[in-house]
Amino acid sequence: MLTDRVDDGVIAVEEILSQTINTDVNLLRDASLHIVDSGGKRLRPRLTLLSYLAAGGQNISEVVPLAAAVELVHTATLVHDDINDHSLTRRGKISVHAQWGRTFALLTGDYLFTKVYELMAPYDATYNILMADACVKLVEGETLQAEAAKNGSIDRETYKLIIERKTASLFQAAAKMGALLAGSEESIVENLSQYAYFLGLAFQMVDDVLDVVGDPDVLGKPIGNDVVHGMGAIVNQNGNTVLDRTKVTEKDPIKIMLAQLRESGAIEVAKAQASEWAHHAQVALSGIPESPARDELSSLIDLVVHRNR
Repeated sequence: MLTDRVDDGVIAVEEILSQTINTDVNLLRDASLHIVDSGGKRLRPRLTLLSYLAAGGQNISEVVPLAAAVELVHTATLVHDDINDHSLTRRGKISVHAQWGRTFALLTGDYLFTKVYELMAPYDATYNILMADACVKLVEGETLQAEAAKNGSIDRETYKLIIERKTASLFQAAAKMGALLAGSEESIVENLSQYAYFLGLAFQMVDDVLDVVGDPDVLGKPIGNDVVHGMGAIVNQNGNTVLDRTKVTEKDPIKIMLAQLRESGAIEVAKAQASEWAHHAQVALSGIPESPARDELSSLIDLVVHRNR
């Protein structure tokens, strides 16, 4: 069954991740294993595996290292993001920087990023260029977001540009690399690429909503953390930031900000936008031949939009 094949693929990804990050530098090994073993949705490697199968791939083992490389990029960003956001927890566990300090967390994130080269080495230039482009865009997106946070303002166009680069780019690379490795025709590769792009946009929008209204026990981290540090990017009906940071006082700043967001109507606007992007993902997927893998990719859309963590 397809589910068993994909699940086996994800298990193989986990094994590769553990092997790849092994080192005789104990602190690096322990910190890396701490974040890698903390769980997570493994959505990006699953997307790589399913795109490969939906594009006609047969030998799932050949795409597993690619899927692991995608997840390792994502994991490295989490370590750095937690430093920037001052997050003390990740996936219900203490964050790397809270456990080992900022310096060692930075080094751990760098270590995970460089290990991606090792996983990508067996693949030709096409795949390495796609991965490098996604990583460049990811850093560009994070930089644009930090700049917007520093300025204290953001509009709808800037928000979309940020999440295109920091989130959708890696989703898109994951699907495109999987489809290319299957040897599929150009139209199928492009459709899967567009599907993943819109899936990534919807995923990040829902993520921002959950940072405002989610259950911290379910999320495994405090809600409002991105917002309180100016990193959240929910905008109102007029396309403007809904947060007036000058109104935030030292007394209960998170509660004040969350109240402003809830009362502004921005949550409903954000949910509607996520649903629209999910629809575009579904349209792109309709250009892929029917198969169990395509059905699973369709199910990922519902999982992304209706998730609570």
